[in-house]
Parts: sequence; C-alpha cells; structure tokens
Amino acid sequence: MVDLESLFKLNYGMYIISSIHQSRFNGCIVNTAFQVIPEPSMVAVSVNKENLTHEFITNSGLYSVSILAEDAAMKLIGKFGFRSGRDLDKFKDTPFKTGLTGTPVILQNTVGCVEIEVEKSVDVGTHTLFIGRVKECRVLDKEKYPMTYTYYRQVKHGKTPKSAATYIKEKRSQKG
Repeated sequence: MVDLESLFKLNYGMYIISSIHQSRFNGCIVNTAFQVIPEPSMVAVSVNKENLTHEFITNSGLYSVSILAEDAAMKLIGKFGFRSGRDLDKFKDTPFKTGLTGTPVILQNTVGCVEIEVEKSVDVGTHTLFIGRVKECRVLDKEKYPMTYTYYRQVKHGKTPKSAATYIKEKRSQKG
C-alpha cells in the first residue's frame, strides 16, 4: 500500500527562491532545498518548470535561498507562493537587498540566506533540481526559528499549490 500522506513526515523547510534575469528579479516559495555536501558547500533546490523563477535560474545560473521564519506573514507566502511573477512584481513593497551574486535576498520574515551559483541541473519531470556552489551565506535573525513545512501546514493552516514538489491531490469523499 502506498500512503502518500507519509511523505509529509519528511522534514521540509519553507524558502523563497529568487533569481535575476535581464535586471529583473523574481522569486517563488519552495519547500525542497537542502545541503548536498559540506566542502565545497553545495545546495540543491527543486523548482517547477512552469514557474518564472525556473526560467530566471536557467538563464542566469544563479539563485538565492531566503529561509522563512515561523512568524513570516501568510501575505508574503501568498505573494511568492500563489501568484505569478508574470502578473506581479513580487519584490515591490518587499524589503530585500541585492546580494553578492546579484540575486535578491529577502530581509524581513527570514532567518538566513544562501546565494548559489548553479553547477548542475537535473531534469526530474515537472521540476528541475538545481545544484550549485554556495557563494555567500549568512544568518539574518538569530532570535527567530526557521519555518518547517509541518509548521506551515499545521499551525498556519497553509495550503500547497499544485506546482509544489510536495503537492498531493486531495482525496474526495464518496457519498453512498
């Protein structure tokens, strides 16, 4: 028996992945980012191929990971997780700075950030796994805790968009 609900027991975080292309910024929420090896430090993220951020990363070879804090506003998560950068400038009215790599780093509602240069891309069907070398990383707020995907779902009652790597189609109850 395959119980897809058990996949929610894997430990995920909540991140805003951002990139730059032709002097324009874009970003999206992902819950699949992880350190691959310690030396040299390598980090991977999984991004849906339909996301504009995917296009930006593919073209620039750069991305940043802003690690969301538990108290991050749902409005921010909605802006980066459920809206398209094709229709909205997600960085308008969002405090950020341009990092060492030129990618945007979110300054509020985050506990830390990592800037990465892509070294390898792996096609995994609907998503691409971007694996890259860490160029810069820093703690932004030592007092706050990083948001886990479990916290997002259980405490904040957040939903998962269909474009997410962890999306599971809801089961419909049958009336009989």
